[in-house]
Amino acid sequence: MTAATGRERYVVHLTVAADDLPAARLLARAIGRSLAFLPELVLGETTVSEEGAPDAQHQVCCDRRLGGRRRCVRRVGHAGGYTS
Repeated sequence: MTAATGRERYVVHLTVAADDLPAARLLARAIGRSLAFLPELVLGETTVSEEGAPDAQHQVCCDRRLGGRRRCVRRVGHAGGYTS
């Protein structure tokens, strides 16, 4: 249950294969951008993991809090300012 709503929250996991970590991150960002119109999408919490090692997740987006409810959605480790 989430504290804010008092309702249960479910997370959807989609399996999409890529050859290496950079390709997986690129694919995850592309999928996230294509679904960004969905208010339920939390792009900043997008992660990728090696097949068979789901506990070793790699963050895809920076996700730094920008104030209010906004978060940075640029790639992890980006240089410069932050983007909502």
